Amino acid sequence: MERHVGVTFPVCALAVLQNGRVLVDRAWGRCEGHEATSSTLFDVASISKLFTTTAFLESVSAGKVQLDDPLVKVLNAFGQSGPRPIEGGQDPHTLERQPLLPHLAGQHVDPCTVTFRHLLTHTSGLPAWRDVFMQTGLVPAVPQALAVLETSTPWERVLPFLYGYPFVEHPGQRVVYSDIGLMLLGRALEVLRGQSLTDCIQLSVLNPLCLSHTMFNPVQSAGVPLAQIAPTELDLRWRQRRVWGEVHDENACALGGVAGHAGLFSTAMDVAQFGQAWLQDPAQLGVDEDLAKQALSEQACTDDVRRGLGFVIKSLVNASAGDLFSPRSFGHTGFTGSTLWVDPDRRLVVSCLTNGIHAGRAAHAPHAFRRELHDLIAQSV
Repeated sequence: MERHVGVTFPVCALAVLQNGRVLVDRAWGRCEGHEATSSTLFDVASISKLFTTTAFLESVSAGKVQLDDPLVKVLNAFGQSGPRPIEGGQDPHTLERQPLLPHLAGQHVDPCTVTFRHLLTHTSGLPAWRDVFMQTGLVPAVPQALAVLETSTPWERVLPFLYGYPFVEHPGQRVVYSDIGLMLLGRALEVLRGQSLTDCIQLSVLNPLCLSHTMFNPVQSAGVPLAQIAPTELDLRWRQRRVWGEVHDENACALGGVAGHAGLFSTAMDVAQFGQAWLQDPAQLGVDEDLAKQALSEQACTDDVRRGLGFVIKSLVNASAGDLFSPRSFGHTGFTGSTLWVDPDRRLVVSCLTNGIHAGRAAHAPHAFRRELHDLIAQSV
């Protein structure tokens, strides 16, 4: 690990559990004058999706909604546009529009055909990403003032865009990893339960597992000092400052730091304990046995991109979990440099959190490190 600190990322925290026993709980590195510890909070980026997924699956288990219900059953306005065209996507780094696949030219999608299962398996046909943050009309204040932003930037300003973006594929045809889909899932969860997404995740996930170091907006929600939070990118595109104590993802930040696809901060051990709960007993999260089996097994696959319900199922070739974790392994990664992988055959949970985006997204290349790390751990246990 030491040879990667300062090269692949400035700081890193690692938690490893086997059979529920803690094998590793350590941190390495120093960033912006502060030493990393096992209590350092990291922006876990898209690992947040698993917490949203868990809260939603708890609601499915409770009979509040069904997997194959259409999204419009909860978010009626999503279907009011009528059939929408299929167009190219948008690159999240350059903001440039991407080309339409030729065989889809001139075709349309009825949004009423999109189901919650489609959202969870990333087969909705919705675009991977769009610059939702540009529609809020606001540049967020520094983290201490984000609580003001959360109340002054209503979802209603963004929802017409989320409800109207063109598709990039027909639902159910192929896996297209979509932040937009998980943003909509998070919003649907709020409507379904009549609670904020923060409360949904707190009540369904954080409280049952006693994850006291996992939260949205750590500075203003819990008064966590910046010295205890790993800083991420110097954002010269939008915020014009170092992103520190606020979510790196622009779309989540524009929505007050709370969204279905990103926004959570956590420690490596809290993330590992979350993985352990899914490995050991999803019932403690209110998810019934059959639904848990679906969540943790392949439900959709395109070009060896394997999806359960919310969870990534290990690719058979060149997986970020390395070559030695079993094909049944499940988890997720995050753009900031976060990783959670669970190998049910080894009863092994590995949570590795980094701020690899600190030097900028162009320099961010975590894949080789992730593969090496998981292979080394698998060999060691």
